[in-house]
Amino acid sequence: GDDSFSTFFSETGAGKHVPRAVFVDLEPTVCDEVRTGTYRQLYHPEQIISGKEDAANNYARGHYTIGKEVVDLVLDRVRKLADACTGLQGFMVFNAVGGGTGSGLGSLLLERLSVDYGRKSKLGFTIYPSPLVSSAVVEPYNSVLSTHSLLEHTDVAVMLDNEAIYDICRRSLDIERPSYTNLNRLIAQVISSLTTSLRFDGSLNVDITEFQTNLVPYPRIHFMLSSYAPVISAEKAYHEQLSVAEITNSAFEPTSMMAKCDPRHGKYMATCLMYRGDVVPKDVNAAVATIKTKRTIQFVDWCPTGFKCGINYQPPSVVPGGDLARVQRAVCMISNTSAIAEVFSRIDHKFDLMYAKRAFVHWYVGEGMEEGEFSEAREDLAALEKDYEEV
Repeated sequence: GDDSFSTFFSETGAGKHVPRAVFVDLEPTVCDEVRTGTYRQLYHPEQIISGKEDAANNYARGHYTIGKEVVDLVLDRVRKLADACTGLQGFMVFNAVGGGTGSGLGSLLLERLSVDYGRKSKLGFTIYPSPLVSSAVVEPYNSVLSTHSLLEHTDVAVMLDNEAIYDICRRSLDIERPSYTNLNRLIAQVISSLTTSLRFDGSLNVDITEFQTNLVPYPRIHFMLSSYAPVISAEKAYHEQLSVAEITNSAFEPTSMMAKCDPRHGKYMATCLMYRGDVVPKDVNAAVATIKTKRTIQFVDWCPTGFKCGINYQPPSVVPGGDLARVQRAVCMISNTSAIAEVFSRIDHKFDLMYAKRAFVHWYVGEGMEEGEFSEAREDLAALEKDYEEV
């Protein structure tokens, strides 16, 4: 039969498919939702790991004191999953960097994966703090400390931020007060588009390593902006049929971006367009040609072609009871643009305001961190901002 989905699922003797995934949190509430949720039958209980006390929005707790108590257990579970793979290509790591667990334990895990699995590629999907929506005062500290290891230990990182995705839900799906579930469903569509090529066949398939090759011109410049189109509710989709040209234009609209930054303020170095559904190469080429003529979409002079396109004939699937309409065709764009530096400069500025007064730093030092780690991480990010200016 068709075993292409075995990339992400392993089959048990009973013919049940179990995701090759591990869920980790330092406190139980969110993991308990998975344990008791609609899909609880799907997951292996040993692959959901939660602790008793959380990282209290403190990177140092996630990375040192509390994180180090669970990290070996997590790596043990990962090792079991890795051993069950026939040809392990790499890891996809999902975390947020505003809190303590996502930033601290997240970066600890990335560092340990580099040690244990050397050159296996790591693809990160990382939620960054938003300009306006904030859940903790110390987000800038956690983000800067964590990005320091994302720089070193991921090959490609897709930047997402809740505020940008809130706005998309409100604007395009008419959801008045989007919940995390609404946000996650939208992010899931992006990830689903990225991995279709590993799960189905199409004429122009792109695998994860190919992404890296096409999107990362220099190792440090690997933070990607993503967008997805069409984001449209069932009521509206009933009345309109969107062409390849329309969804392609829509994917380049600043309002479609899943991180708060304006691609018109920067230059594109490379762009990956992953189409799925009823799409033919001729339409894609025409759409791309149109994009290239637009003045607002500028490429760096040393990367004149800049487009990598993939087509997958499997139409986009939607979550049952979700917000997005079933459509005939969709596109996901992952692009490397110098505009992403806006995300870093925003966070760095907030970091500086607090760090100048050493505000809240004692909480980190009290958990075994040294002040030098702050300045080292901050300098690394200053260098990164400069790297982006220079491309």
